[in-house]
Amino acid sequence: MDNEDKRNLYLMVIVTTIVLFGWSYFFEKPRQAERQQMQTTSGGLQTNIPHIEPAKPLEREEALKQGQRILIETPTLKGSLNLQGLKLDDVILKNYRETPDNKSPQISLFNPLGSKTAYYGEFGWVSDKKTIKLPDADTVWTPEQTLLTPTQPVKLHWDNGEGLRFEVDITVDENYLFSVTQRVLNQMKEPIAIQPYGLISRHGMPQTSGFMILHEGPLGYLNNKLQEIDYKDLAKGDQSQISQGGWLGFTDKYWLAAFIPDQAQEVKASFRQVGQVAQERYQVDFLMTTPVLQPGAVQETKSSLFVGAKILDLLDNYENTLNVKHFDLAVDFGWFYFLTKPIFHILTFAHQWLGNFGLAIMLLTVLLKLLMFPLANKSYRSMAQMKRLTPQITRLRERYGDDKLRVNQEMMALYKKEKINPMAGCLPMIVQIPVFFALYKVLFVSIEMRQAPFYGWIHDLSAPDPTSLFNLFGLLPWSPPSYLMIGIWPLLMGLSMFVQQKLNPPPSDPAQAKVFMIMPVMFTFMLAQFPAGLVIYWTWSNLLTILQQWAMMTLHDKDEKKKVLTKKK
Repeated sequence: MDNEDKRNLYLMVIVTTIVLFGWSYFFEKPRQAERQQMQTTSGGLQTNIPHIEPAKPLEREEALKQGQRILIETPTLKGSLNLQGLKLDDVILKNYRETPDNKSPQISLFNPLGSKTAYYGEFGWVSDKKTIKLPDADTVWTPEQTLLTPTQPVKLHWDNGEGLRFEVDITVDENYLFSVTQRVLNQMKEPIAIQPYGLISRHGMPQTSGFMILHEGPLGYLNNKLQEIDYKDLAKGDQSQISQGGWLGFTDKYWLAAFIPDQAQEVKASFRQVGQVAQERYQVDFLMTTPVLQPGAVQETKSSLFVGAKILDLLDNYENTLNVKHFDLAVDFGWFYFLTKPIFHILTFAHQWLGNFGLAIMLLTVLLKLLMFPLANKSYRSMAQMKRLTPQITRLRERYGDDKLRVNQEMMALYKKEKINPMAGCLPMIVQIPVFFALYKVLFVSIEMRQAPFYGWIHDLSAPDPTSLFNLFGLLPWSPPSYLMIGIWPLLMGLSMFVQQKLNPPPSDPAQAKVFMIMPVMFTFMLAQFPAGLVIYWTWSNLLTILQQWAMMTLHDKDEKKKVLTKKK
């Protein structure tokens, strides 16, 4: 190896080390600090709707004791509706818990005003006539029922004493959809311009995953375009637009709260940061465009509010039944949407058959290998031919020494003579890259993969392997930092990658050969931070590749021996 090759090799090792440790120090550590800071954020609220909030935030259960409530009970939800201000501010998801432990708390999605992380939906009316008394945050509505279930809707009313009667009918299905009918009866002697609205308010910067590949925050599908807005962007000012139907709300990694107005109705949709007293307060809202309400007439509008888990099949179903466009885009499948969604459906179908998402991932890997079988065979055949030429390439390097240009020219001539494409071996890897990222997206963003167990120590396929080589897989009482969490599956992946490299012809350049030797170590460290399901996919894919490549090269060697024997005869 000459001095230049040595410098390149040393530079590669140094850069790799800087990337691995620098990523942890400059990215992972600040992100953890940011998360910790978000968790301690608390404060009050100020909106354009008057209300009184305790100076000191209350615990959730204490805040729920404030005011009168209607209970909500469905197979998937439980909670309550606050009659003061007509707020849906208490929603708990029955089927999901904070951790894989069955004793951990259920997910509280909506929280009441006055609690540390208030998050709620609200309905009401506005008018440009300021003298008209409208229901506000202090209004206590009169219910006709005390329990909201999928079989029992709730009707509420309030009279302003000046000739306007306001009515709200609320139904809920067996999943996560509330349907709301807002009605106004004008018993005055004059017409009035009055418009119904719906809003979702969120207090404090919520904890997010901190990954650039995932959008968490305000979003909507308006004017036939997906709108994804970062929380920090709302500090620069409100973002509003007129849209025919559509939907808008807040998304988290796995949860969604979104309004779906009447799709035949024109609405003004807005994303806002409201006030700035002790904590950030974010709001999405829509205002319906309605005609002037004449004396003796009734104005009735309908909308829906989704509050729950982003189950793709459920979102697709609502998209069809409510005739709302691209409600499935609430699941952030990213640029490879065209590939990610089919992979998701294959995995869920296989899961129904096999009963385990880990096995479904392994079956998907086999299907992909079968799909790319002809391409892979062509690639491995080319590799086998190149491996046969290794002695000749070695002699070329010895003959021409440091004249790299001449070496490359002679190598290309040799490849042309033997009809070998040296790039053919890269084709399966190139094809596999989009699949890799699409599967990563599925594992990372799909609620179906959340806390999905495999076997043994893998209790969550969407999280990294929890074991580590550096505490002897739990035998030592020490918790290594994130960049040293090198679990069993990442080690198996690195080992399989090393074996796979041994089956390939070595690079003609010794420096490149040494860099290739480092790659399994690099990938082991890198993939250790990825979801365990993705590492299982990569390891299983490597094993299948090794088997296929070994079989092809064995057959190729037999063919070559037959050719030699034939020539001798």
